[in-house]
Amino acid sequence: MGNNFSYDFFKTSADYVLSRTGYQVDLALILGSSLGSLSEEIKKPIVIDYADIPNFLETTVDSHAGKLIIGDLGGKKLACMSGRFHYYEGYDFEQLVAPIRLFQLLGAKTVILTNAAGAVNSSFHVGDIMLIEDHIKIMGASPLRGQNIPEFGPRFFDVSNMYSKDLRELAKKCASRIGMSLREGVYFYMSGPQFETPAEIRAIRALGGDAVGMSTVYEAITAAHCGMKVLGLSLMTNMAAGMLDQAVTAEEVDETASLTSERFKSLIREIIEEIS
Repeated sequence: MGNNFSYDFFKTSADYVLSRTGYQVDLALILGSSLGSLSEEIKKPIVIDYADIPNFLETTVDSHAGKLIIGDLGGKKLACMSGRFHYYEGYDFEQLVAPIRLFQLLGAKTVILTNAAGAVNSSFHVGDIMLIEDHIKIMGASPLRGQNIPEFGPRFFDVSNMYSKDLRELAKKCASRIGMSLREGVYFYMSGPQFETPAEIRAIRALGGDAVGMSTVYEAITAAHCGMKVLGLSLMTNMAAGMLDQAVTAEEVDETASLTSERFKSLIREIIEEIS
């Protein structure tokens, strides 16, 4: 059955957050697996536990802090989720609209989505950062299944520029300025929580995927529905199954994210400063 949520259901969440902060934000940021240290960059932080926000969700993943942080970064008012929600945690796709709709009601016009992903493209290396130019989601329902809420967006909408070309070009310029090179490619969504099989990775490569992960796409779809601009950044924390003669482990994902967090912080900070 589709969702039975109303506009007021989501507004209750936003009203609570606004009562804690007293101001709206310019943009929003979602931090993926083991990338939560980026939240330490935020100045004058107001930290709100997800569990305290009415009609919100709770994260169950150990490497996700489960906190909403509102504050200043790069001269902008920012809402940052340190830890996100996933289908594999037991949520329906229709529930996973909650963070983006909260951001929209807080005033954000742009959202930056980050994630840890497995490299499928054989020319990629562990530690590379990929700009998401598009995604492939074959399994599962749309997060917008069910009754449409026109206050957020139209029933039918275009997603051909879901991952904003303008923001991707801005990110490339920012990366070049600080001496970083970025990959660009297609993110392939898999539901998890198990990592993919070698056969699935071969299929993903054949279908045009450059990286694979268990998040991000439902957030991007919801943001497109809300008319928000999206920038997606994937950190290659491991080579996908079957590409190397070794198992894929959560420890490898966490270790790579930790080792590259300073580079990631520098890039995000530079991008946020440049976003108009």
